[in-house]
Amino acid sequence: MTSGAAEKHAIPSPSAGNNPSEIAEGLSVDDLVRQMTLEEKLAQLAGVWVNASTDGDSVAPLQNEMAGDSRSWEEMIASGLGQITRMYGTVPLEPAEGARRLAAAQEQIMAASRFRIPAQVHEECLAGLAAWKATAFPVPLAWGATFNPSLVRRMAGLIGEQMRALGVHQGLAPVLDVVRDLRWGRVEETIGEDPYLVGTVASAYVSGLEGAGIVATLKHFVGYSASRAGRNHAPVSMGPRELADVMLPPFEMALKHGGARSVMHAYTDTDGIPAAANRALLTSLLREEWGFAGTVVADYFGIAFLNVTHGVAADSGEAAALALTAGVDVELPTVNCYGRPLLERVRSGEVSESLVDTALRRVLRQKQEAGLLAPDFDPAPPVLASGAIDLDPANNRVLAREMAAQSLVLLTNRTHDGGPTLPLPAAATASLGVVGPLAEDPFAMLGCYSFDAHVGASHPDVPMGIRVPTVAAAGRERFETMHSAATGTCETITDEQIAEACDVAAAVDTCVIVVGDNAGLFGRGTSGEGNDAADLQLPGDQHRMLDQVLSAAQAAGTRSVVVVLSGRPYALGDFAERAGAIIQGFFPGEEGAEALWDVLTGAVNPSGKLPVSVPRTSGGQPGTYLHSRLAGPSGVSALDPSPLFGFGHGLSYTSFEFSGHAASAPTMSTTDAVTVALTVTNTGPADGAEVVQLYLEDPVGEVVRPVRELIGYARAELATGASARVEFTVHADRTSFTGVDLKRVVTPGLVKLHVATSSTEDIHTHEVILQGGRRAVGYGREMLTPVTVTLH
Repeated sequence: MTSGAAEKHAIPSPSAGNNPSEIAEGLSVDDLVRQMTLEEKLAQLAGVWVNASTDGDSVAPLQNEMAGDSRSWEEMIASGLGQITRMYGTVPLEPAEGARRLAAAQEQIMAASRFRIPAQVHEECLAGLAAWKATAFPVPLAWGATFNPSLVRRMAGLIGEQMRALGVHQGLAPVLDVVRDLRWGRVEETIGEDPYLVGTVASAYVSGLEGAGIVATLKHFVGYSASRAGRNHAPVSMGPRELADVMLPPFEMALKHGGARSVMHAYTDTDGIPAAANRALLTSLLREEWGFAGTVVADYFGIAFLNVTHGVAADSGEAAALALTAGVDVELPTVNCYGRPLLERVRSGEVSESLVDTALRRVLRQKQEAGLLAPDFDPAPPVLASGAIDLDPANNRVLAREMAAQSLVLLTNRTHDGGPTLPLPAAATASLGVVGPLAEDPFAMLGCYSFDAHVGASHPDVPMGIRVPTVAAAGRERFETMHSAATGTCETITDEQIAEACDVAAAVDTCVIVVGDNAGLFGRGTSGEGNDAADLQLPGDQHRMLDQVLSAAQAAGTRSVVVVLSGRPYALGDFAERAGAIIQGFFPGEEGAEALWDVLTGAVNPSGKLPVSVPRTSGGQPGTYLHSRLAGPSGVSALDPSPLFGFGHGLSYTSFEFSGHAASAPTMSTTDAVTVALTVTNTGPADGAEVVQLYLEDPVGEVVRPVRELIGYARAELATGASARVEFTVHADRTSFTGVDLKRVVTPGLVKLHVATSSTEDIHTHEVILQGGRRAVGYGREMLTPVTVTLH
């Protein structure tokens, strides 16, 4: 099924095309490079976006201006093709039909190529495969809230298996940008505001995807999330030290420990140098220092932007020359610069053909790894032979629900009638209300890269491809009597709608108030790519609505529960002491509503922890917990940027005690390691999970250091009354930072290791003195803090 919209570059039937004059059988990558014409070489360095619209809602920046191509499909593949862009993820398309179209496309590409080389196929897969009828998993910010890399690895494995079955070879995920400004629209796509959390969770995702045979693509390399004022594509004002200590470590970890085979450059420029033209970044650092041997791909239209938006290239040919020289191997999503403009530059001698050959070898080696150069390559995706195609099977939904439940963060749980507000007591089921702009909205569960929000929303005539219960609908399935009021949208609420919600809140025993975001792209929503925020107040009229509904509930003695379903944290300082309980969710996916009621009723004990801080006021905290002393409460400014709830915060329905704190030694050398251990015991009435966090403080450094930084964590699942011994092994390399000479170093002196339940809640502190000389470390350093959890 399609939307009925006209599609660009329609693929002919499988029987069309020319017979090949040569076959790739027996030819090595070097053989192919030697025998290819320049036209054939360049064809391998670009993609074609077969279904891209140029006159409707865009899913890539400036798509309507950049995606047009007047050539026929036959002309576009006449010399072969490097990549097919988003066969399944551009329009609502039945999976079986997409597989048939892909088979036809591959047959045509192989027939047109003298060497029968098929295209590599890529798709977005940030919150599940971005295809119609595919499972919508929680967004990456929710992955971070689970603090559970093994769960993320399982999810990525399932996504990868689906992609392989559909004939897809590369996934454009995960996002490794570290949040620096919460106003940025793409916060929902990130894993959080801490580089160690981002790096460990992203590495698990990469491991799962690569383990399924899919090329994982790390993005956006690097600095994109630190754009000025949180504005998409805005310049980045960042020194080399912040770049090295905050932004680069997740990429280092995902390459070294995840095994990613592709990297995508960022859209932004840092200190005036666009990432797509930064040879020091893409070649000197990534390849020569780190030893990366995979492909560097362009973010969509990113090479053309060197001319169009950055102004560092006079035309498309110069943009191509800059990008290729910097180290960008593949132009995506479709050929703009690496076609005729680059061909003319090489023919004229302005660009060396050896640069083309270098990129080509990387592309062909990756195709070889994927089996695309095998003589017996079958262009038909495996699903066509299996008969049934189900992209949202029951086991996917089970895992989606488990992930969603673990990602929900209980921020507050105040006393009501002598006990905590949550979980909901049985008596509350007789009189329950659900109100708010997102109460009846299934899109409250989906991030901007979930297919139905990313593409489906622009095709209102096409139904959602998956079942996504709303909060109210899931509640009605559990409670016989439930009153609801869908008060407007998250952007517009009328006085009459607020009054209706207040009436419901005053008439029930418990009222659940659902607020937050709708994700979209480039102005079509309140969160997502291009939907940057002016401040951190709840969008639209939601602040006013929530204020009045909480007042009505308080006056009536109603138990109130605020649920925030959003792509970024919002300022909740006006409500923390008024609401009975607050739950924060980050676009929890298709099973998000069911998971929410699991938590509200106590069927699941909340265990999520904040991957980003929650601000107290709307304008006072665009920063993160990873700051220096003077960036926090300083006594020299009237503004206090302290968060309402710090990174790592999250409550439970049970209680945990910590004992037996021990460090293996009070000193260690700058080449050694120390073990930090403790026992955690579930002393409360319910089974639950606690995330034990380990933070580093370097009180006196040769450069300004953050107040603290996460260097390890462990998720301990404990039955009531059970205990576990948690042991962290902290190598001296984990204290390293970029010193005054811009080299990463380990230095002697005192460090403090804080065992904590959040960045603002310490349990115990160990002081350790590093002894020995100042030592330089690099990509080969210890990047992880191994941890063991032993149940007693």
